[in-house]
Amino acid sequence: MNAERQTVYRWSFIWSGALVALIGAVLLGVAITRSDAWARVAGMFGLSVLGWGGLLQTLNAVGLASLQSAVPSSVGLVGTEYVIAGTATWLVGWAIMATGIRRAPASSEGPSPAAGATLYPRLAQYRDFYWSTLGAFGGGILLAELVLILLQTFLSSGGGSGAAGEKGLAPTVAFALSLIVSSLVAFACGFVGASRARRVAMPEATIGVIYLGLPVPIMLTLMEQIPDLQLSLGYRLREVTYLADMLGRPVIGYWLVFSLLVLMLVLGINTGFIAAGSGRLDLRLGFELFVARRHVGVFRPSLLLGTLAVLMFGIIPPLIVYGIIRAVEAAVERTRIRALGLQDPLAAASALNRLKLREQSPTMMMTALSVGGVGVGVMALIIVLSVMSGFEEDLQKKILGAHSHVVVSKYAGGLPEYKRLMEQIAKVPGVEGQTPSIDNPVMVLADDEVQGIVLKGIDPETVGSVLDLRQNMLPGGSLDNLETPEKIVPRREFRGFGKEPEEEEEEEDPIIGKSSGSAEDKVLPGIILGRELATILRVVVGDRVNVISPQGAELGPAGLIPKSRAYRVAGIFYSGMYEYDAKFAYILLSEAQKLFGTDGPSGIELKVADVDDARRISQAVSRELGGYPYRSRDWGEIHRNIFSALRLEKLVMGIILSIIIVVAAGLIVATVIMLVLEKRKEIAVLKALGVSDGGIVKIFLAEGLQIGVAGGLLGLLSGLAWCYFILKVGIKLDPSVYYIPALPVKIEPVQTALAVVIAVLVTYLASIYPALKASSVEPVEGLKAE
Repeated sequence: MNAERQTVYRWSFIWSGALVALIGAVLLGVAITRSDAWARVAGMFGLSVLGWGGLLQTLNAVGLASLQSAVPSSVGLVGTEYVIAGTATWLVGWAIMATGIRRAPASSEGPSPAAGATLYPRLAQYRDFYWSTLGAFGGGILLAELVLILLQTFLSSGGGSGAAGEKGLAPTVAFALSLIVSSLVAFACGFVGASRARRVAMPEATIGVIYLGLPVPIMLTLMEQIPDLQLSLGYRLREVTYLADMLGRPVIGYWLVFSLLVLMLVLGINTGFIAAGSGRLDLRLGFELFVARRHVGVFRPSLLLGTLAVLMFGIIPPLIVYGIIRAVEAAVERTRIRALGLQDPLAAASALNRLKLREQSPTMMMTALSVGGVGVGVMALIIVLSVMSGFEEDLQKKILGAHSHVVVSKYAGGLPEYKRLMEQIAKVPGVEGQTPSIDNPVMVLADDEVQGIVLKGIDPETVGSVLDLRQNMLPGGSLDNLETPEKIVPRREFRGFGKEPEEEEEEEDPIIGKSSGSAEDKVLPGIILGRELATILRVVVGDRVNVISPQGAELGPAGLIPKSRAYRVAGIFYSGMYEYDAKFAYILLSEAQKLFGTDGPSGIELKVADVDDARRISQAVSRELGGYPYRSRDWGEIHRNIFSALRLEKLVMGIILSIIIVVAAGLIVATVIMLVLEKRKEIAVLKALGVSDGGIVKIFLAEGLQIGVAGGLLGLLSGLAWCYFILKVGIKLDPSVYYIPALPVKIEPVQTALAVVIAVLVTYLASIYPALKASSVEPVEGLKAE
């Protein structure tokens, strides 16, 4: 009896059934629309895509059945007739489609001559599905996610100490440790599951990831959309959501981490198959690495030096030099062979044959292109991310120089008791400086120029311990002039070039009839302006400006009018940030309280020892003050939008540039497949000699890894060289436009190493498919033509 049976498709039934099922779906859509139930049904449809919808619908139906008996029969549901008609039509459509799929009749031929013989052992021992492997893969990815969440919360909250975060690690450090541990868990579970199945077992891995891995990131994603879920889980997962929110889009963070855990699971699966695919644990690599190194020849000095030259100097110059050298060598060698042929034709033929063998084969050329492609991707990734890190560091330095690391304030009102609070805050470890401040939006006027700014009241004695305002002051002014405004020299207008200024007429009081002195000589409170703001207002040190504030409005004949005060420019600062230099001004704290009509500062600004640990210190300050009505915010929360935008931009740029490595991975796939096709006979011989499928996979994975490692190291060297060149030689920029004199570069070790790791991982993953194809070559098939 023939075991192979064919499936017959009657397409007229299939297309008719599909049309009927579509009509049923439309009727169901009409019923949902009439009932206005799309918001409730959308979640069920989404779960149906993953396979959970049918189970939940059944449970809901059982619950509604008992509820239906309690509802009076006179109560009708909107659109019931459409639901019944749509459901019936849907089922009929699928029944018609099922009718169009039939098995072909069994063959009437008798059994073959091999009937009853022993089945091939490899096929006889094969099993379609392993429940234990499914448990290892699905449970592994779920366990890795739970370990990441729980360990991150545990480490950030101080290891379960009474006061949350009292001795906890910095959020980024805690996340790094948690991610490493969870990645190892996913890798170990993948290794164990593949070792049990002795194969890659992708069906079990797919089902495990979909049914047990996806619910956690989906829940975290929906937590941002569903208020009830946010109330029930948001507080418990605040450390996780805080880190994800640093990207500006928490959803991106959740799914990136999930993708990384899936990647580690896949690596564990592949490693487990390689190590235990033969039925016993075999971690030896010496023989496979020897064969791979001799076969692919990646680490040849000529290939490495040529690729490095291309990465350092571009494509055209090295190729021109290489072409000239090869042409000269070939001409000299052929001349020698021709001269040798006049004396010994046989020796000349042998020399000519050796010359042809030295020429690169197509596979060798593909290998060189693959190494170069990986090197270009790593080099571009390192250069671009280093430049973006330089911009981020420069921006962070300027922002934290003009703003504090932590701000302590009340949920409502000022801080008249700020001196007592500052004494309490000084007891918190990690706080290096603190200063009171008050700020509000105002309008500043000078002659015909008007500008909206943020006016900030400061304490000159303590502001230097928190801000870089004193270091940013330009010559001609001083921060100390705020406390001694009588030292500010008024600027006098000159009547002509080279002439002495004329004496200004003294003002006469209209009531008492006596001179009150010159308006320009009157002592006015000082104000510090940014360089760009002073340029807009066209004022210099000593000029008079007027400030109009809606805060603390005064009662006039026509009602409330904004409060207006005159100030004299005591100094001009330059922070290097246009937004700050054009929008900020500083006055004495006591003057700000008078202007805004408050009884104390609006906040206390702090400087911490470690800016990356500002969040933990901020929480410690809040606990020291007893919590409500006081609150503290770190710089990451205050400037979240701009820094999250920078991080998201860097992430997106890294992903885009990684496409170059993916393109190189395509070349690696083609290269390894060509190697498999070229070496089918050798593969068959190795398997006939007893090399297991895992051993064959090791050989070709080692070849792909050699390409990735060589390209990654060459890209690392060339990328660091270009970064060093940019850092030392510099690419000049216009400071008036970019506010920086040269292109900034910051080489971060972790980020640089990550670029190389990404390249190696991508090349490793690209080599899995060709390696598995090589392991499937049977000895008989490979030696059939020999």
